[in-house]
Amino acid sequence: MCGIVGHIDLITTPSKAEIEAACTALRHRGPDGYGIEAVTNNLIFGHTRLSFLDLGDQGRQPMFSADRTISITFNGEIYNYLELKKELEDDYTFSTTTDTEVLLAAYRRWGMKMLDRLEGMFAFALHDKIQEKLFLVRDFFGIKPLYYYSSGKNLIFGSELKALHCFSAFQKNLDWTSFCDYFVYRYVPSPKTIWENTYKVPPASYLEIQTKTLEKKLHTYWQPQFAEKKNKDGELISFVGEKLNSSVQKHARADVEVGSFLSGGYDSSAIVNYLVKANYFPKTFSIGFSNWQKSEDYFAKIVAKHLNISNDTVVADESSLDNIELMPQVYDEPIADISIIPTYLVSQLASKKLKAVMSGEGADELFGGYHWQKEFYELHNPKKRLDQIKSFFSKKDTLAFYVRSMSMGNFDEVELKKMLHPNLHQFIPKDVHWFYKKHFRKDLSPLKSIQYLDMKCFMGELVLTKVDRASMANSLEVRVPFLNKVLFEKIFASKEKDYYKSVETKHLLYQNIKADLPTEILDRNKQGFVGPDSYYMNKNWYRKQLKNSTLVKNNIINQPYIDDLLSRDYDWRIWKILVMEKWFATWGE
Repeated sequence: MCGIVGHIDLITTPSKAEIEAACTALRHRGPDGYGIEAVTNNLIFGHTRLSFLDLGDQGRQPMFSADRTISITFNGEIYNYLELKKELEDDYTFSTTTDTEVLLAAYRRWGMKMLDRLEGMFAFALHDKIQEKLFLVRDFFGIKPLYYYSSGKNLIFGSELKALHCFSAFQKNLDWTSFCDYFVYRYVPSPKTIWENTYKVPPASYLEIQTKTLEKKLHTYWQPQFAEKKNKDGELISFVGEKLNSSVQKHARADVEVGSFLSGGYDSSAIVNYLVKANYFPKTFSIGFSNWQKSEDYFAKIVAKHLNISNDTVVADESSLDNIELMPQVYDEPIADISIIPTYLVSQLASKKLKAVMSGEGADELFGGYHWQKEFYELHNPKKRLDQIKSFFSKKDTLAFYVRSMSMGNFDEVELKKMLHPNLHQFIPKDVHWFYKKHFRKDLSPLKSIQYLDMKCFMGELVLTKVDRASMANSLEVRVPFLNKVLFEKIFASKEKDYYKSVETKHLLYQNIKADLPTEILDRNKQGFVGPDSYYMNKNWYRKQLKNSTLVKNNIINQPYIDDLLSRDYDWRIWKILVMEKWFATWGE
């Protein structure tokens, strides 16, 4: 995994000193080396490298085609690069064994249509000298990040926002509408960022830029196709087993050792099980929580012992929350997922032994594993006759249900006005749930509509951002084999009853692992990666952290609002305020 950065300046030659500073800011994403190349007089690329393939200098980036008409700075992994390379070898002579050069050859052969053929996680910038175009590309699900700033005669891009701060052309003006969005969603939704004129390339999209004018056009290159196809008995179970096995093995491709996170839940246990079946015995890493009966390290050790693999554990306690001070550097845009610290700690643990691990993100979106998905499904498919009659005549508001499920401390227009200084009321969106509405599909069945919202609004914006920043802050790559577009396409094209059973957690996955894992693991209830709620509920800790609040001093948040939250039973709104307080004190002033 790597960090990428670049600058187009239509007035003058971009500064090499600024691109070097940006590479330094991204060094945690690629400590194995860095490269800087002037692509044209007005375009410069930078790259920091965490190497997994062709570990020598031949794999250095930025990389050029042999005739130097195509150049690339690439962050990610193309898992089917060997298969693509075989297709391309008849008219392209490869000089490295990297997946980066495969991308250059693929673009030369297929242009941007090459994206349809890729399996992987990626964010890259590709320049076509002949067409005078720059393409900023992000993977299907948003596993890897890509930001850009565009104003006047400058366009700057990078893997993280902190890299953009290194350029004198970057104007650091806070977008107050995004500030409001954060409290609604726990993150700033794509394509917006916390800064004005600064954007995320959305998942499954690429930005096409004319390098002479900075004219831009955003393209969406992939959307799952939905249908209601019926499958033969056992067909989907076999398909999932084969595809997941293949995906895990491809994700293990590297010239270095690849391990796995392990929680003892279905998802990570399935991954390590498939690895062991392929005679690959991974090192595994877990997090536990002191004085908690449900601590997942207990279950992780059961799986590790059963499969005869190693397992290292870090145990968190209430004092671990003091890592909140580090989070603004890790997450240079505010994000209030409550597992940001546990994810950072387990990534730190794994990075002491390995450069890459696998993880189970995407399985719940794919197989319907979240408790709110089950609740919504059962609301629409009641078992009792009387409930069926009531359901038939009752109105079900999918968006209202989803807002309640996602809020973790609900902020609507009324609540935002209570919290914010009156001068900021003008920035509160007229419809605070605009992002959920953007991705709500009325044409889908109830469960699929929630799964799609989760894919776009929960996983793609919150979960994957959390995992990428926490892991890369520790120079650790996290690979996610469940995020395979073919798997998603197959599930979303199938009838709900063929892939979802409310009485059996993640039916298709369960059927593939039930013969290989202990009963104690198979009988576990679904558990999120968060630790006990009590860890987050020490109000005295919040009083200490929010004393002399920067947000209050700057007439942004009203002190009486904070006092009121701390005077009653614990409210998750205070966690959102604290995360923003730490971020603003670091980046906002």
